[in-house]
This record gives sequence, structure tokens and C-alpha cells, in this order.
Amino acid sequence: MLCSDQNFDIAQVIRFFRSKSGELAIYYELEEGEKCCSRGIVEVCPESHRITRFLEKPQEGVTASRLASVVFYCLRKDTLSHLSDFLLQQPNVEDKTFGRFWEWLINEIKFPGLSDYTKWLAHYSAKQQESPARPITCRSYARVGLMGNPSDGFNGKTIAMTISNFWAEVTLVESQTLVLLPHPLNDPTEFGSLQDLFRISRKEGYLGGLRLLQATCKKFYQFCSKQGIALTKQNFTLKYDTNIPRQVGLAGSSAIVSATLKCLMKFYNITEDDLPKPVRANFILNVETDELFITAGLQDRVVQVYEGLVYMDFSKQLMEERGYGEYIPLDMSSLPVFWLAYLGDPSDSGRIHSNVRQRWLNGESDVVEAMKRFAELTDQARAAFQSKDWPRLAQLMDENFELRRSVYTEDCLGPGNLRMVQLARQFGSAVKLPGSGGAVVGLCMDSQQLMEMKRAFQEAGCVFCIIVPYCPADSAVQRSK
Repeated sequence: MLCSDQNFDIAQVIRFFRSKSGELAIYYELEEGEKCCSRGIVEVCPESHRITRFLEKPQEGVTASRLASVVFYCLRKDTLSHLSDFLLQQPNVEDKTFGRFWEWLINEIKFPGLSDYTKWLAHYSAKQQESPARPITCRSYARVGLMGNPSDGFNGKTIAMTISNFWAEVTLVESQTLVLLPHPLNDPTEFGSLQDLFRISRKEGYLGGLRLLQATCKKFYQFCSKQGIALTKQNFTLKYDTNIPRQVGLAGSSAIVSATLKCLMKFYNITEDDLPKPVRANFILNVETDELFITAGLQDRVVQVYEGLVYMDFSKQLMEERGYGEYIPLDMSSLPVFWLAYLGDPSDSGRIHSNVRQRWLNGESDVVEAMKRFAELTDQARAAFQSKDWPRLAQLMDENFELRRSVYTEDCLGPGNLRMVQLARQFGSAVKLPGSGGAVVGLCMDSQQLMEMKRAFQEAGCVFCIIVPYCPADSAVQRSK
């Protein structure tokens, strides 16, 4: 009989059983207040690590052991032949349980222990140290909302696209203790002077990405515990990097959370079955809203999980019935050229939401009808994408912005956003906000006008770039080559 505590590595256990034959039971120490009579209790020899006695849900006072056996056993094939003998000896149906069989097997049949388990465990631990695990690196990409935003937070519909121009990257490597490494620029703790502190804090704010890593890890552990997913007792070091411009509404925060979650899932072998894509999007949103109180809508997380060009329906009925919306990837072949521009010194994008949510919750008709109209525009844009009717899509993008301006007002949108919209329209380009503010996304059908517009934006102190869509299918093909 072999037992192991909560520090067991299941991979080591499997390797061990390939080289030796025997029985295995996993045990753990009961939490304070947990009663022995609710579990199978084992008594363990501290020297040999053998189970010397097994008690099926004993009454208080029968044993001093607080070591409970979980329902995880490995049995030799020939051990099962004793099952019929056990059943014949049990006249009462209530005694014909696996726990009672285990108790009888250990206490009466007394199988020999596997005394060299510790030696083999040490052997494979040494092997692991000789060949350290490779780092796990995952990316999540910035996104642009092409239609329907900001109705994703109001049971609306949106279309968004991940772009390969900007991304967040997280690296995880196994380590002795759990370490979260601060980013040298985004999480500074040392400054050249008080003036440097003032300038950096004014531009970058007080909250970097380290809180996002910590909140994701906390929420991940909480999720796995709630779902009954056992995590191996391995520690790791996490670090992140990002080139997504801050405070311009390109989903930089959720990209860091998304990339961190990808790393944790790979490290602990959490599969799509354990954490499906729709649930994963909700998870990322909850990290930001519940843990960090960040103002956020769901579309960023959905498109960063699904990747590519995604149509999203967040109708109230869907969200209430199953907890997530309808998320449909769209064809990305032959897309038109989209462009992106953002302010060099933006304000906090979260402020752009103003009091619209409260007005919507109060049932204010103008806001309620506007959110329904956003959804209608999104359905029309989906049809335009499917038929590749780019002039119609450009028209819908302009309508999206005007509807947003009517609901949020120009004072709320701010002079910087309005100046960028006005500048784009001087060159005949469709334009709208891709997120909550600080940037604009557009569709210009005239290549000559596009180049002239680029120069105008740069002269106005804005950053301008041609969008490179991120298509997960193309990325998979590249990795296979």
C-alpha cells in the first residue's frame, strides 16, 4: 500500500507505477472543523510512508489520525480478485461499499507496502532539476471594435477584431516559489527624482500590470477549487510585457489577463473542457470587474479568447439563460484596409462611459432605444462583411459614431476624440471609436487619401498605423510550417 500527501506529482506517480507494481492511495490532512466521520481515515507510518490502517468514516475518538483518503486509488489487476471474497463476507447491503472494501483489504489482507517510493520520488525530482521545464509564453492581441460598441455592456451586439499591431505577452516558468515580476516601465518602484515620479505617474497612472497578474492567479485558483479541479503543487514565476498603448481603449488590460490565463491553463493542463471559451471570456471580465473594479464590457474578452473577427450577441435572454451570448467568428478573407490613430497623451479611457449605464438601468428611453439601434447596425454590418460590401460598412461605421455622440454627448466624448473624427472626415474616411476613447478606427477606400490622412494625423501629434488583422487560422498555418 502506497500513499502520498498533497505534494504528490501525478506524472511521477505514473512513471513509478510503470516501473513497479503495487497499490496507491492519496491522502490529505483534514481542515480544522472537518469531522473524521465524514471521510475514510488512514493511519500512516512516518518512516515507511505506508498506510498501516484504514478506517471507513470512524466515530470521533476511534483514531487520532486526521489524514483523510480521497477517492483516488491505483490497484493491481490481481487485487480485484479479492472483491468477490469481500462481497461474500458482507451480509448487509450498506456495508458493500468501496470504502469498506478498502478497509478490509488493508486491515485484514494486509498487502505489503512499497518502501522504495521515497527513493523513486527523489530520483524523478532530481531528473526534473537536471532538465528544467521550458518557459511557457502566450500572447493576447489588442482589439478594435468595428461595430456596435459600446452596446456590449447593455445587452447589445458588436463586431470586433484582434489586430497583430499590438499585443500583451506573458511568460511563465516553473520555480521554487511563486513570483510575480514587476514590469520595469509599467510597474516602477524606483525613480530618478521626484519630478520623474510626477511625470511617470501623470502619464502612466498608478496601476500597472502586476495587479492584473495577481488578480488572475487568485481568480484561477478560486475557479479551480470551486469546480473541483485538482492543481498540482507546482510554483512558477510570471512576467509580462506589452506594447498595447495605454488608456486608448484597445483592451490592453484584458490582453494581459487573457495571456496570463493562457499560461496558467497550459502549466496546469487545464483543457477546453475544463474552461470553455465562453466561460473563459466571463472569467477574464470578472477578474477586472469583480477583483479590480475596472469599468469594462464583455466584447474585449470574447474577441481576445476567440481571436480574429467575431460577431457577438449579448441579448438579455441569452445572458440570463446560459450566462454568455452568441459568439460567431466571421470570414477574414479579402478584408478592406482599416486604419487606427490614437492620441499621444490620452485620458483614462474608462471615464468615457460617464452616467450612461445608470440612465440605461433607469430605463431612460433615449438610451434604451440607442442600444437597440447599435444592435441593428451590427446585424447590418455583419451582412456587409458577408457580402463584402465595404462602402455600406463604411456608412454604418459613421452611423455608429453619430449614434454614440447623440447618447454620450460631445462633452463626454472629449475634444481629443472629436478632433480625430473631424480630421478623418476631411479625407472622406469612415471613422468611429474602437473602444472607450483615446483612439479612432476608420475605413478609407481611397489609397491616396489614406496616405495624406496619415501625414495629417502625424502632424497633429497622433500615432497613425495601418491595421494588420490577427487571424488565428493564419497563425496556426505559420506554426505548422
